[in-house]
Amino acid sequence: MSEELKPVVQEVAADVAQNVEQAVEETVNFAEKTLAELTTLFQELKDSEDRMKRFKEAEAIKSAFYKKLSKEKAAAGEDAEVEEPDENTPAEDATVPMQSGPVSPFAAIEAGFKALYMEFKKERAEYNREQDALREENLAKKQAVIEELKTLVEEPGDMKDAFPKFRDIQNRWREIGPVPQQNFRDVNDTYQLYITKFYDLVDINRELRDLDFKKNLEAKTAFCEQAEALAADEDVVEAFKELQKLHEQWKDLGPVAKEFREEIWERFRVATSVINKRYQAHFEEMKAQQQGNLEAKTALCEQVEEIAGREITSSSQWNTLSKEIEEIQAKWRSIGFATRKENQKIYDRFRAACDKFFERKRASFSEFKDSMNENLSKKMAIIEEAESLKDSTDWKATSDRLIELQRQWKEIGAVPRKKSEQIWKRFRAACDAFFTARDNRPDGQGSLSANLAAKKALIEEIKAYEPAADKDADAQKSFAEKWNAIGFVPFKEKDAIQAAYKEAMSSKFPGFGSRGPRRPERGAGRERRPMTETDRLKEQFNALQSEIQTYENNIGFFGLSKGAEKLKAQMQERIDAAKAKLEELKAQIRAKEAEEAQE
Repeated sequence: MSEELKPVVQEVAADVAQNVEQAVEETVNFAEKTLAELTTLFQELKDSEDRMKRFKEAEAIKSAFYKKLSKEKAAAGEDAEVEEPDENTPAEDATVPMQSGPVSPFAAIEAGFKALYMEFKKERAEYNREQDALREENLAKKQAVIEELKTLVEEPGDMKDAFPKFRDIQNRWREIGPVPQQNFRDVNDTYQLYITKFYDLVDINRELRDLDFKKNLEAKTAFCEQAEALAADEDVVEAFKELQKLHEQWKDLGPVAKEFREEIWERFRVATSVINKRYQAHFEEMKAQQQGNLEAKTALCEQVEEIAGREITSSSQWNTLSKEIEEIQAKWRSIGFATRKENQKIYDRFRAACDKFFERKRASFSEFKDSMNENLSKKMAIIEEAESLKDSTDWKATSDRLIELQRQWKEIGAVPRKKSEQIWKRFRAACDAFFTARDNRPDGQGSLSANLAAKKALIEEIKAYEPAADKDADAQKSFAEKWNAIGFVPFKEKDAIQAAYKEAMSSKFPGFGSRGPRRPERGAGRERRPMTETDRLKEQFNALQSEIQTYENNIGFFGLSKGAEKLKAQMQERIDAAKAKLEELKAQIRAKEAEEAQE
């Protein structure tokens, strides 16, 4: 090899060695492929025309396959240890050993991949043997050419005859292919030595020599022009590959005239330097981008790790966070590769965080499923009891028990969705059967309309009552007991009839709803003590408290009729509003009592 070419060739070789594996990794990220996809990729590589030149890619696919196989076997609870074949594995040792007991689902996949790999290995071994034999043949041919060149140098004879022989030797040398690597430098240096000696012969025909120098200069000038054109090529990687071909051709050409040697080499070196710098800058830029990708992927890992470590208590939270994880995974796929050193590590970290989250989700949903089945058992027990009571005629006790069962039903958690509507209808049917029978029993006491008529009649009786101070307390108590003994009325009439009752009672018994009927003050005869503001507020408080209790006692029945949810919601709004008003009255009463105490 010419001394002037050594630095460039060495620099190029170092760059190529450093980036071959990186170029393969840029094409496909094997770590993200499934076992089936990796097997398919290997099959496609094995069937390709250039398969023998892609052995590094084949090894990368094989390595990714066995890493994935080991990880998935461990996740399935199997022995994660795998026997990965390599270039030194004998063909007879590359089979999957027979297993006793249940056959692993991974056995067939592993056997299929191993078979493909061993076929490829066998073919490559044969290819390497052929290439080695061919290189040995080329070595013998080049050594024979060198012997011819040596003879020509030592016995040149007439230069007019020597130059055609010399040209023929050069052409045949260039047509011979590569030789074994360990012989390359020695055979090439020997050839260049005799080339130089031939040109330096004292008795060389100067005219022929100058003609040869001229042809070499023209060829090297063309190489310079091609290299300069490559320096402007947008495809940096392809330009670098083409430059290597020019270097191979350059070193096979003979010298040029001494006055042009430094100039032509400097021109070629400058063009080469431009391409090499652009090539290096390309990979530096790619490294910077990969570093940025690493930082972006690290941030995504931290996000998933934070989510995977959260305390999650409901299925809706799990589903919401699952979508968030999926969005992060989509972002991950949109980001390019990290640095070669960190790419697999950061992927493993991200995969581990995702696996942790989804494993926790699977465990939580399994536990939730068990809980729903337990709730289903509890509700089935309630249904069975309700169905046993639906034909009862013990109206009061059974009503109370069914209302209690309704309360228990509400407190029990969720059941499997496909069972929810079915069991609710069954429970409601049992309750409806009892309450319908109760409200329509033959004695008429269960009729809502009859109850309404009875309450209206009682109101008219109250209105007709003539107050008598010594009898008011007993009368008020009697009216209240009668009212409470009457059953429920139609829901749409409830508020109106209740208001009419309160109005009638208040008109006859001024103390109604607070502390009961007013007693004459000691020594005051039949005169009543005037009501204070505090008394008035307490009267409102007690009446409102009684109203809330009535609402709450009746709300349990609304789930048993058509449109129950709407009625229930309306009633709950009234209860909430009444309770808020109750708190306001309580505060007002305290304030008034404080004022009166100061007075």
